[in-house]
Amino acid sequence: MIEEGKALFLQIAEQIEDSILDGSLEEESKAPSTNELAAFFRINPATAAKGVAMLTDKGVLYKRRGIGMFVAAGARELLLRERHSAFAEHYIDPLLAEARTLGLSTDDLAALLRERAAAAASESTTEGNPA
Repeated sequence: MIEEGKALFLQIAEQIEDSILDGSLEEESKAPSTNELAAFFRINPATAAKGVAMLTDKGVLYKRRGIGMFVAAGARELLLRERHSAFAEHYIDPLLAEARTLGLSTDDLAALLRERAAAAASESTTEGNPA
């Protein structure tokens, strides 16, 4: 569960973000405490607190005094926008640059994506059904 080479507090923040995005941690619900996160991941509570603080600074979590941390209203939409932007920057922009290098038009690229998506869908349905 813990990745080598990536700061632990970032991994904690990403785990919470993933839980918000997949719906297992809903908006306005109580988030895991720093101590719960530290015990689960077997890390120092200060490290877990740093990940939680990062999400608080972004407006994803907020504190209810004496009760704990909660997922902010609009947190899922905020995270989706952030991840969409990162996806475009890390994957789409380099893809478009390589397509230009290869002389592929937008239509060529769209056709290639549809072809690959269909092949991947076909593979995933045949994996579950042995011949």
